[in-house]
Amino acid sequence: MTTLSIRLPDDMVERLKNIAKVRDISLNKLMFELSTQALAEEEAKQRFLAAQLRGDPKRALRLLDELDALGL
Repeated sequence: MTTLSIRLPDDMVERLKNIAKVRDISLNKLMFELSTQALAEEEAKQRFLAAQLRGDPKRALRLLDELDALGL
């Protein structure tokens, strides 16, 4: 597993810490969950675009439903 260091404004870090505390998880776990969500959203968008390019409107509509279920 890789360790990643990022720079964030202090106020943002405090807000993220508060979210983690409310969820009763570590800040590391919160960042993992948020990263996983971002990657899933991007993958769904890419699958939609690929289906659109292939001219598969039914698949494209199913993928739009998936994006909607993710709240996008």
